[in-house]
Amino acid sequence: MQDQLSLNVSLLRRRVPNLTTAAKAVGLRPATVSNLCTGKISVGRAEVRTLVTLANLANCSLDELIIQGGKLSMIETGIKTVDLFAPIVKGGINGFVARAQVGQLVVLAEITQNLKEKGFETILLAPDKEFTGLSDLEGFIDAKVHSIEDAFAEVSLRDEKAKVILQVDRSFVVSGDLYQLRERFEAEGYPDITTILFDPSGTAVDEDDPYGPLDTMCYFDIDLASRGIYPAIHPVQSTSLLMEEDSLEDRHSKVNRKAKKLLRRYKEIRVLLNSLGKDKIPEADLELYAIGERLEAYLSQPFHVAEEFTRIKGERVSVQDSIIDIEKILSGDYNHLKPVELKFRGRL
Repeated sequence: MQDQLSLNVSLLRRRVPNLTTAAKAVGLRPATVSNLCTGKISVGRAEVRTLVTLANLANCSLDELIIQGGKLSMIETGIKTVDLFAPIVKGGINGFVARAQVGQLVVLAEITQNLKEKGFETILLAPDKEFTGLSDLEGFIDAKVHSIEDAFAEVSLRDEKAKVILQVDRSFVVSGDLYQLRERFEAEGYPDITTILFDPSGTAVDEDDPYGPLDTMCYFDIDLASRGIYPAIHPVQSTSLLMEEDSLEDRHSKVNRKAKKLLRRYKEIRVLLNSLGKDKIPEADLELYAIGERLEAYLSQPFHVAEEFTRIKGERVSVQDSIIDIEKILSGDYNHLKPVELKFRGRL
């Protein structure tokens, strides 16, 4: 495990909850700050002035701001699109960005169910207001609370705190309560608690920076949902610090990059097909489009928590099996199959 320099993002979040806004007010570009926090810009490439300004904002020294540590690790969920394109960072802050009714709560429920079998316990820090689908999630969690005090108490009761998943409504991010809670965890010497932020109201998608800096952002796509492709996770727009910091196996990272590149082009060709027609599209692009269709179909997946509604047996797929399948799809090994034959399957 190679050591590397990175920002102490946890400290920044606690001391400057509205980081991008505060950074802009003192002359820093919000995009630069966000990219430093996610690892898209390495600390070694950052201007000294930027680092000093961030340290001043957080009222800390440069030694406190810049940390040297090992690589991050992921928690495998068995969900193809999550593990390949938006892997959950262990001990990190992971965020779901979605319109209402596109399936984010179903994905949360499936993650909860799958991880329970690995010994994880899930605590839901829920809003007081009721949202459609939120009550369905309660059947899979271990505890539901409405305040950070109760959330702290529930985490304190767990013997294996490193195997706690804290699911948090966005309102606790906006209020700054989440960062107070994480500060209490740190003060007690608890390990970093894996946190998944969600927004049942569907309004976060309209914000430029819905949660502040995240370790992983899982972005949901209303177009996929409208075409009945679930989970409706956007593989191109979803991002993870794990990818930026090369914290995953090389094969995983390569497949991620190749698949994103192809899907990006596939979406462009799809727009042209709809406007110009098939006859105006070069043959090479049509071949890429066909592979993109197969890959998009393969990334759909039947969930255990939805079996009652879909009448399809749920499937978990290991990240290694997903990588092998996608490599074969990209290389054309499944060109003899129609996209519909790859839809709502587990491993091939």
